[in-house]
Amino acid sequence: MNIILMGPPGAGKGTQAERLVEKFGIPHISTGDMFRKALKEGTELGLKAKSYMDQGKLVPDEVTVGIVKERLMETDCQKGFLLDGFPRTIQQADALEKILAEINKDLDAVINIKVIRDVLIERLTGRRVCKACGATYHILFNPSRDNNKCDKCGGELYQRDDDTLATVGNRLDVYEAQTAPLIEYYKQKGLLKEVDGAQSMDEVFQDICVALGRE
Repeated sequence: MNIILMGPPGAGKGTQAERLVEKFGIPHISTGDMFRKALKEGTELGLKAKSYMDQGKLVPDEVTVGIVKERLMETDCQKGFLLDGFPRTIQQADALEKILAEINKDLDAVINIKVIRDVLIERLTGRRVCKACGATYHILFNPSRDNNKCDKCGGELYQRDDDTLATVGNRLDVYEAQTAPLIEYYKQKGLLKEVDGAQSMDEVFQDICVALGRE
């Protein structure tokens, strides 16, 4: 199975990625993981990426694409892979198509987990974190017994800056602007499979497996 997993912040991609990796025995490859691995191993492309990151700059596409190619050529990808966070643009999608042709692989599917904006905002702004031990709660889905205190250590709960309404709204705007063209791109190639992410985690996973023809 060679899969791309797409979905906005709060769609539950992380949970579904874990379950897909377990079911199909393929590596979950996120952009962050690839960068960390390349940096740790001190590859030429990893060091190039580091030089941009150290300056607070975005890593250019040619470096990112090179790191993706190196990762997809490793032995654990022989049975397949689950790409998460790449591609983010049409240019990167075109580059990925060239990489796959060079290494003689085909994409099986692009899974897009769809969740309406109001539900995403509810999920993302409801998170609360303990200042003392770092335990996480959610005011709707996993509340502490006392809304202001941690059940584990009694520490004060707070809302992180990246969970505020303004920040969450901005993250969703960026995601929508970046990915709307990609969704159309893969739809035209007949690879896009859309799944309703507002269901339970089990139902979402079942729908993904059905979409992949592997229920």
